[in-house]
Amino acid sequence: MATTGDSADDPASAGDYDYRSEGVDRPGMVDDLEDLVDGDVRFDDYSRQLYATDASAYEMTPIGVVFPTSTADVSAVVEYCADRGIPVLPRGGGTSLAGQTVNEAVVLDFTRHMTDVLEADPDAERARAEAGVYLGDLDGVLEPHGLKFAPDPAWGDKSALGGAIGNNSTGAHSLKYGKTDAYVEEVEAVLADGTVTTFGEVDVDDLRAAGDPDGTLEERIYAEVARIVDEDTDEIRDRYPDLKRNVSGYNFDVLVEEAETGSVNLARLLAGSEGTLAIVTEATVSLEPLPETKAVAMLTYDDLLDAMEDVAPILDHDPAAVEVMDDVLLDLARDTAEFADVVGLLPEGTNSVLLVEFYAESDDDGRRKVADLVADRVGDAATEADPRDGAADRTEAPRLARDVMEAHDAETREKFWKMRKSGLPILLGRTSDEKHIAYIEDTAVPAENLPDYVADFQAILDDHDTFASYYAHAGPGVLHIRPLVNTKTVEGVAEMESIADAATDLVVKYDGSVSGEHGDGRARTQWNRKLYGDRLWESFRDLKSAFDPDWLLNPGNICGDVDMTENLRFGPDYEFDAGFDAELDWDNENGFQGMVELCHGCGGCRGPQETTGGVMCPTYRASQEEITATRGRANMLRQAMSGDLDGDATDVEFMHEVLDLCIGCKGCSKDCPSEVDLAKMKAEVTHEHHQRHGSSLRDKLFANIDRLNALGSALAPLSNWAAKVPGARTVMEKTLGIAEDRSLPEFHRQTLVDRFEARGGAGVPESEADRRVLLFPDSYTNYNAPAAGEAAVEVLEAANVHVEIPDDVTGSGRPPFSKGFLDKAREQAATNVDALAPRVREGWDVVVVEPSDAVMFQSDYLDLLSGDDVNAVANNTYGVMEYLDTFRLDETLSADAPDETLTYHGHCHQKSTRKDHHAVGVLRRAGYEVDALDSGCCGMAGSFGYEAEHFSMSQAIGSILFDQVEESTGDRLVAPGASCRTQLGDEYDEKPPTPVDALADAL
Repeated sequence: MATTGDSADDPASAGDYDYRSEGVDRPGMVDDLEDLVDGDVRFDDYSRQLYATDASAYEMTPIGVVFPTSTADVSAVVEYCADRGIPVLPRGGGTSLAGQTVNEAVVLDFTRHMTDVLEADPDAERARAEAGVYLGDLDGVLEPHGLKFAPDPAWGDKSALGGAIGNNSTGAHSLKYGKTDAYVEEVEAVLADGTVTTFGEVDVDDLRAAGDPDGTLEERIYAEVARIVDEDTDEIRDRYPDLKRNVSGYNFDVLVEEAETGSVNLARLLAGSEGTLAIVTEATVSLEPLPETKAVAMLTYDDLLDAMEDVAPILDHDPAAVEVMDDVLLDLARDTAEFADVVGLLPEGTNSVLLVEFYAESDDDGRRKVADLVADRVGDAATEADPRDGAADRTEAPRLARDVMEAHDAETREKFWKMRKSGLPILLGRTSDEKHIAYIEDTAVPAENLPDYVADFQAILDDHDTFASYYAHAGPGVLHIRPLVNTKTVEGVAEMESIADAATDLVVKYDGSVSGEHGDGRARTQWNRKLYGDRLWESFRDLKSAFDPDWLLNPGNICGDVDMTENLRFGPDYEFDAGFDAELDWDNENGFQGMVELCHGCGGCRGPQETTGGVMCPTYRASQEEITATRGRANMLRQAMSGDLDGDATDVEFMHEVLDLCIGCKGCSKDCPSEVDLAKMKAEVTHEHHQRHGSSLRDKLFANIDRLNALGSALAPLSNWAAKVPGARTVMEKTLGIAEDRSLPEFHRQTLVDRFEARGGAGVPESEADRRVLLFPDSYTNYNAPAAGEAAVEVLEAANVHVEIPDDVTGSGRPPFSKGFLDKAREQAATNVDALAPRVREGWDVVVVEPSDAVMFQSDYLDLLSGDDVNAVANNTYGVMEYLDTFRLDETLSADAPDETLTYHGHCHQKSTRKDHHAVGVLRRAGYEVDALDSGCCGMAGSFGYEAEHFSMSQAIGSILFDQVEESTGDRLVAPGASCRTQLGDEYDEKPPTPVDALADAL
């Protein structure tokens, strides 16, 4: 192998080798690797850029990506790369916050194929699984047995088991469970030369006997581990902090602790090694029983330091978790619709809170534990002495908590926990050049040192004229602290390093660690020498060289030469140029650029196909391809506009490869922690694409579907018969690209407007009505489903509403907006606003049956137009069920619902704007039992499901919904959206009714 010196003998030179000087023959590597492995091999520019980032502040373009299907594939890749001096990087969900899953290496993505739970043994409380299995999926297999994998990182359902081992992950309940290393019993691993071996428990004497510094790779590993136990134990005990949460450096403290028993588990030495020692392909882990129940107390404080002072006494009560939220987080939560009511319950003057959770055997047991805590910790201050001045005895600590809120039912507990988690998304939602990036966000100190540590940390931030929020895992002493910094400037990068340097000094001073949770990676490796001293630093490097003589496994991390200021995603050299002026209104600090740069890479959009709950991201759930996740698309847009990709974001290739499968569900605008709005960005870029490259006939037809529907209605029933002529659908697919297997909407000769006029117009006189409504005749309801419109009129009039259908409006603009014809969408929006605004100002409300059209008025019009008129129309437009629920009009109805349960699937646009719950509430009050599916997008997505090349993807997305429908308890299926009803109708041979149809049935 070509190296710059023998790294095994000269650790100082290890990691300095630059294989790039000899060049990489990527096409040749692809051919070679495809012959060696069964998995996919991708070295194209798009695939490489997709894996250039993770959830950290860093970006490095890999050599290529391989998706192994087995340990044999992994071994073949590693052996091949070892022979050529090419680095290799194992990767799970790419959710790492310190940059340990980006490197200039061949990336092995385990989450595509190696995702099986191989064995679950409830009696032994153990499970064996492949490295790519998501922790959420693993727990799903274990839950019926009353067991779980104990570590619970925040993104557990998006984090892989191999990643949890590599990072030595933990979570909010580490007070009970500790870190991943405590549960790793045995691993199958591939060594740096491709050797496959098993690591587990081994007698220390056997380790010494098997070790040989000049032997095989395994023998050299055994020799070095034995040397560490024999020579470095005292130094390790002296230098390692006494913390439940320390994941910096290698796992030496666990090694020497186990050695005292006469045996060590080498699998646990790999925990926290970040893929730098060996590549785990399978693991056997021990399990923990699920708690019977839980109880939560939220203690309130006048000051953050009071809360920090209270942590240590609270730990005496044996809680499962102690989480802190400071005033910054509470203010952010107060500004959200979802949590404002909870924060509003806090006593006036509350500056910080501690969320304390107990595991309990029963509800009574939980209440007793909370009561004991409250009796001990909540009340007036008992002494005048400030415990931070050292005068007070901690065993007689004053009661600093001013009040308490309790949660014993699951719904309230979940609301409290969601509030704790609500601030970070808003912190990460900054669209300015200054961002709250992760680089010192998980420093850890013993709980008793938290007050002094926080006070000193605040002084550091003050010295640098910045601020941060303090939140997260106060119980084990891990505070998430993300200072606001602008890494796009030289000064900002220098400030970042200066803060990190000072923070490292603080954790050393207070017996802490530079990483209590997220690992070393590119952000903290450089501080390990200061934390552990020269001797252990050299031992780290010696262990690395024993496992990986040529330093090819994720090189540079933990004990290498990475610099925290290098390879930043947004560095001083970063440049952005969209290449066009934005058409839509981007109401943020940096406009369109701010949205393009918003994704921080957490991977929340990367749910497995079986995931339920939330909308984001339907195409990823169906395909498991990074490029179909919101993260993948957002990163690719940014990289195209910052020059990392050849070509332009509006080019035909980019549109086809990156944006084509975004179905515009808008789920990311709600479900993404930072609210990245990919659907809106796609509309913007697609509009510019049309300007530069033109548009297809099919796109123009779908954008003008209002006219097509009007023509079809005028020609009905001939237009319906024409589509059924043998061979007609085949011709349509070949000429227009409309899938022949997809049913077409039927046209009605008598439209909703015709039917309304035929009945004589409004049934409730305006003078006698309680409210006045303009029922907007959306294209689908008017021409294709007028019965739903009639049901809406019937229900509204039964609630004593005067209904009119305006005749001076046009299409909603949804079809052209979705297809990127923004000029057309703006023209239609302006026509409708001009027609409706004067009447809205007179007290009329606008009601829409079709959900996507309602959201068009409520949300998208504000992106197309500005001014008081559009605001008035947007603020006074409602979906029909939303309208009934908002004003409780349904409570005046005389409803007698059939004795049946409805299975309700909501529309993704309503879910994205948090309006989906209205229909469920109204139907339940009407007397129906409702099984509301926590479902994602149906996969039809307007015109998407009609397009021949998208039909299979549409069906794949739909199959996830179909499975949920099959498992539901409902007697009848209802869905509000035209697209949803088409997709479900094709599957079940009958279109389900809308919720307003079901409500009309109950009158």
